[in-house]
Amino acid sequence: MTQYSRWTKQRFSASDGLKLAYAADDFTDPWKSPETVILVHAAMGSSRRFYAWAPHLSRDFRTLRPDLRGHGDSAVPGAGQLTGQRLAQDVIELADHIGAARFHIAGSSAGAVIAQKVAIDFPDRVSSLSLFASSTGIKQSNQDQSKWVARISEIGVAAFMRETIADRIDTGKADPRFVEWFIAEAARTPVELIARFVLMMRQFDLADEVSRINCPVLAVVPGGDPYHTVDQYRLLLQKIKNCEFLVYDGLPHNITDTAADRCAQDLRKFLLKHRSAA
Repeated sequence: MTQYSRWTKQRFSASDGLKLAYAADDFTDPWKSPETVILVHAAMGSSRRFYAWAPHLSRDFRTLRPDLRGHGDSAVPGAGQLTGQRLAQDVIELADHIGAARFHIAGSSAGAVIAQKVAIDFPDRVSSLSLFASSTGIKQSNQDQSKWVARISEIGVAAFMRETIADRIDTGKADPRFVEWFIAEAARTPVELIARFVLMMRQFDLADEVSRINCPVLAVVPGGDPYHTVDQYRLLLQKIKNCEFLVYDGLPHNITDTAADRCAQDLRKFLLKHRSAA
């Protein structure tokens, strides 16, 4: 019997030679030319964390789920290969690889900061931008992520995630099997890579640049997030001229995982409103 895998990935080489992985979901009508949406996952995540989003989106849009460098099945970057600019460039090169001149982009947490950078630096490529649980950078957080790195180095990723799980997930309502899967997925990320990624992202803030974003923007934020208050998230609404703003009352940070269907449905409605292809 052939072994079945639901997590089959494709790969391409970035312009600096690093091998990057991505998943492609496309169940659009074969006689149409669908628009593309690229989903950028959070730190300590991978494309697998968007598994529940794909069914909602892939009937109407060619849906790409890349693994950030050093995450999931993408290669770990060497010295000088992990910058905000490089992560944004990876998105553009993936779009080039699959032949998407323009695309929609959506991101979760740190992945949404990267998505903002793509929209700022490559405005002619981005049709719309959707941000989930994201401010203009993790430096704006109410917590010092450098302390996370020290704790992860001390006890490991899985133990750290168990310590902080209530910040991310309402464990009283979540399926315990999902919680275990979520922790195991985070623990796939190398500790050394997490340290480099967090340091890079703390130096990477876009508060002075997001006003340059001209495409339609959807910002969806968790109302019970310990990392940012709703008022802090509203900076996006104040600075971006064409921004829709939704609050999921009472939910902790990881709405893209614990409210995956709701997030994907809200994203789909937004994308359908702003697509041009028939």
